[in-house]
This record gives sequence, C-alpha cells and structure tokens, in this order.
Amino acid sequence: MGRNRSYADIMSFHEGVTGSLNFVVVKFPDGKTMRFGVDCGLFQEREYDDYNSMLPFNAEDIDFCLVTHVHVDHIGRLPFMVQKGFSKNIYASETTCKLLPIALGDSFKVLSSVSKRKHVKCLYSEDDVDKTLSLLKPCKYGETIQVNENTKVTFLNNGHLVGASLILVQISYPECEDINLLFTGDYNNKNMYFDVNPIPEWILDLPLTIIQESTYGDMDSSEIHECFKSNIHECLDSGGTVVTLVFSLGRAQEILYTLKNMQDLKELSTQIPIYFDGKLGIKYTNLYIEDGLDIKPEMRDFLPQNLTFVDKTIRNELLEDYNKKIIVTTSGMGSYGPAQTYIPRYITRDNALIHFTGYTAEGTLGNRLKETVVGESVEIGGLVARKRAKVEYTTEYSAHAKADEMIEFLQQFKNLKLVLVNHGEPNTKKVFAERISDEVKTKQVGILGRNYFFRVDTYGLVKTLSTKFK
Repeated sequence: MGRNRSYADIMSFHEGVTGSLNFVVVKFPDGKTMRFGVDCGLFQEREYDDYNSMLPFNAEDIDFCLVTHVHVDHIGRLPFMVQKGFSKNIYASETTCKLLPIALGDSFKVLSSVSKRKHVKCLYSEDDVDKTLSLLKPCKYGETIQVNENTKVTFLNNGHLVGASLILVQISYPECEDINLLFTGDYNNKNMYFDVNPIPEWILDLPLTIIQESTYGDMDSSEIHECFKSNIHECLDSGGTVVTLVFSLGRAQEILYTLKNMQDLKELSTQIPIYFDGKLGIKYTNLYIEDGLDIKPEMRDFLPQNLTFVDKTIRNELLEDYNKKIIVTTSGMGSYGPAQTYIPRYITRDNALIHFTGYTAEGTLGNRLKETVVGESVEIGGLVARKRAKVEYTTEYSAHAKADEMIEFLQQFKNLKLVLVNHGEPNTKKVFAERISDEVKTKQVGILGRNYFFRVDTYGLVKTLSTKFK
C-alpha cells in the first residue's frame, strides 16, 4: 500500500473537552514522513492535569502547526511545545494572530501564579511565549496557502469565536489522489457578532475525512432552555446581586450585548449598575471596539449603559455593597480571575445569583458548585463557604453547535469518506458517533482518543493502530 499511495495517521491526545491536540503523521510513497499538529491546548480537567507536561511526539520533529482558535484549551501549550524544540511555522487566521499575544501572555501569568503556589516549575517561560509569537503566520479566510511542496491549507471562518477557523488540509503526491482532512476545531454555525460564510462548493465536493468536535453531541438545539434573562429579573426583583461568570473572549462581549439589548427593550432599567471585571476580558472588549476584528460594524456599539470597568479599588467597594447590581466577571469556569474573589463573598447570600454562562469542566470551581447542595459548605481557594446563593447554568450562549446543527453541517458534504469524532466527553462522543452513523452519508465513523491512531488515505479509513504515549 505504501508504495502506491500516501496515508496519514491521525491521533487525538485528549479524551475529554479540554487539552485539544491533534497529531498527524503522513507517510509518502518515497518513504518520507511529514508531521504536523492542529492546536496544542491546556487540559483544564483535574484528572488530566498531569498531561500538560507531556507531548505525544518529539516537538523538534513537527513540520508545522495549525491553530483553530484562541481559547486556552486550544493554544495554552504552544509555548511549551516551542520550549521542547518546535521551531517551525504556526499558521492561524489573521484575527487569531492579533489575539494570541494577549491570550498567551495571560495564560503565562496564570500558569506562573499557580506554579508559585504549588512550588513547582512553570510549564514555560515568558521567553517561550515570545518565541511562539515570532513563529506566527497569519492566514486570510478562503485563501489557499502552500505550506510545503506536498501540503495546502485553507482557513474558513467559523461561528465559534472571532478568528475561529475550520481548517482544510490537502496532502498531495505525484500520481496519487489527494488526502483531504477538514478539522472543525470548536464549531458553531452562527455568531451574533459576525456572519458565518457558507462552505465553498469546491470543498463540499471533495472526498473528505472530517475531524469533528462533539462537545454537545448529546444535546439538540431544541433542548436549550433560555433562562438567563428571567433569572436576572428574579434576582434583581429580590434586591440581590447577579454575578455572571464569562469567558474573556466571546462570552463576555455576548453577555454585555445581551444586557444592552435588555436595556434597549426596557427589560432592564438603566439605573441598575453593571460592572465588568477581568483585565483580559476588558482588553478583548476594547479590541472589539477599536480594532473591529471580524465583527459587523453595527455590532461595535454593544456596551450597556451604566457600565463600569472594574479595578482593584472598585472591586473592594463592590464586595461591601449590598445594593442590587450586575457583576460580569471572569473566569468562565470560576477557577481563576476575579471570580475567585466574588464567588466566596456572594455564595453565602441567599438573595444573590451566581450564573455560569458556559461549559464548566470537571474539577473546576463551577463544576464543584454544581455538585454542592444549597446549605452545604464548599472550599474555594482555601476558604470554606456555605452555599446559600442560587447557582445557575445555561447553554443558551454556548459557542458550540448542538448535535442537530452538527449533523446538518456534516450532511452538506457530498463525498464524505470518514468522520472522526473528538473533543467531547467519552460517552458524548460515543452517542454522537452513533448518530452520525445513522443520519449522515459517510462510509465510516470513528472516535478519536488516546488509544488509537486512525490510518486514512484518499479512500477514507484504512485501519486503526493502537499506540503507546510517552
């Protein structure tokens, strides 16, 4: 087989939702080998924390790296890979390249702080961050780039986040048919801040292997319960404080726009003060306004009235203020940032609302609060507090497409050879893979994880190979 055509071994280094890292090894008929990675993110689940200091390959052997988007669970270990010897090009969308200096700088500060508390060496240095940024190669959406003599890459916009991409990799060899791999990254079919372009027809016609995320692969869009606005009203009507947990990029700006929209529709009084806390989130918000990134011009006016950006002085005053108000703060899972200050204070107030607006990974504070019954105690950063506040979670602002939307996405493609499901909880991946098998016209479906390489070529799946990681 190797003499007649190329083949690619595809491996996913993560079992759950965070720590995204896809590793591809391509074998050509002449015996040459090409290796590349798609993303290199931090694990945020406690059970996988040890994986952050390991890579399933020799970093110096990687020929190039592709980045789908700027969330830390997809880019947080790029500097670690550089520290271990990677020195080639990192390709990402133009907007992702604008955001990466901020994202990696903040990631380093968080890791450095955590390592000091644990009395361990930090995963990487500030110098590693600088070296990583020097390797970036910005890519325009829709423009096909010749990465090397055998590989072309095309970035397509993706509703998950500003700068997020679907990435098509086309691997060629003389007198052989191309191997076409489409990596969805974290996928969404819509975004309130920008339009998501349809997939070009020429890509829909290609014989494809798609590496498809599955974060909400066991939930349809019809199952989403919209509760954010009603929960805010209930809390404010009781004279309480709303503490809304957001991710710095994407979710923070969506929630600010939602509050502005509520004001415009007279659903929220402009007399109620709104506070936004989190240095990183404020930096990104200013970029939305000043740079524009990919957002529609009319969406630059998204800040609600009576909004205050918080610094440490104002934060201390807020903690002693019992008047009704809305606090929008990072981090989205509650484990880092100002959330570590607000949650211990407000979790004990029975008229407060702590509202998570996104996914909370296993081991994070947000996940632990979900499992804590009202009246029980919870440990938060060394403090013990009794849970009396109302704690809510909503998927209505999720940046991930739901199962039915991902199925519709896959059904567009006219020549699917193989779908490899990744980036989801183990059971969710299994449920979604079975649904793909039932509802999508594809020859085969596989589940990516730490146990197998999937060997594919132009005809789709050739076989799976067990593997042993370092």
